[in-house]
Amino acid sequence: MFSIPGKSPVTITPAAEAQIARLISGKDAAGLRIGLKKGGCAGMEYTMELADAPSPGDEVVEQGAARILIAPTAQMFLFGTEIDYATGLLDSGFRFRNPNVTDSCGCGESVSFSIARDGEAAAEARSGT
Repeated sequence: MFSIPGKSPVTITPAAEAQIARLISGKDAAGLRIGLKKGGCAGMEYTMELADAPSPGDEVVEQGAARILIAPTAQMFLFGTEIDYATGLLDSGFRFRNPNVTDSCGCGESVSFSIARDGEAAAEARSGT
């Protein structure tokens, strides 16, 4: 939907690839669906869920045994994002290095975006709270 021919909309690090492959093979899922929803103090939150099958309009990204399904409403906000998986002493989880993020909350759970449209000033994709 918002893709450039020959260019993946997101990149997946080897650590994220291994974790996604583990998740989808253990549950016999078609892939890990990534999306966005309104919420959090910065306006939007990433969502992740195992999917039985791609939904219409999903952008499918495959790397090795990993498969990501990007929800249509999230595609323009995730373009250029690197998805990583980190394990630490206190927490483990997926990390999004997204060049479209203009602000995030202190805990890193929610973000806001700035998307330029046809040379106009960038418009922030924040929810009204």
